[in-house]
Amino acid sequence: MDPKSTVPVPRSAALRARDPFAALRREMNELFEGFFPSSGDNGGVGEFMPRIDVKETDGEVRVSAELPGIDEKEVEISVDGDLLTIKGEKKEEKEEKGEEYYRLERSYGSFRRSVTLPCPVDVDKATASAAKGVFTVVLPKSAAAKKKTIAVKAA
Repeated sequence: MDPKSTVPVPRSAALRARDPFAALRREMNELFEGFFPSSGDNGGVGEFMPRIDVKETDGEVRVSAELPGIDEKEVEISVDGDLLTIKGEKKEEKEEKGEEYYRLERSYGSFRRSVTLPCPVDVDKATASAAKGVFTVVLPKSAAAKKKTIAVKAA
């Protein structure tokens, strides 16, 4: 006799085994956990994903990245072809001393975000600035990327 057949199965587990959506629900939960990891799982060590905003106008492409608490010396911005990459490392250290205690907390994490630029840009005229934790990269469009209107002539 198979010992597994004599072990009682809780009713809820038996229902889940027959539920066609249970596996899908489990896979969706795992997928979202990968996109939105819960904070504190790694003790403040690891990667974080800064928010990026890309805006295109007639003359330029403007990319903004929210990087609060990060010094501009810790950020590297590069363009390779049509790919803009912003990367760096966030380091934070808090120290507290009291009469009968000493606490030191350290957290750090690296980040790397790449954005495909929507058009050719003039990298030599690009500028980058940082204010209140928001890094902004302004990339003027190259002459080849500027919109051209072609007049249609009747034949």
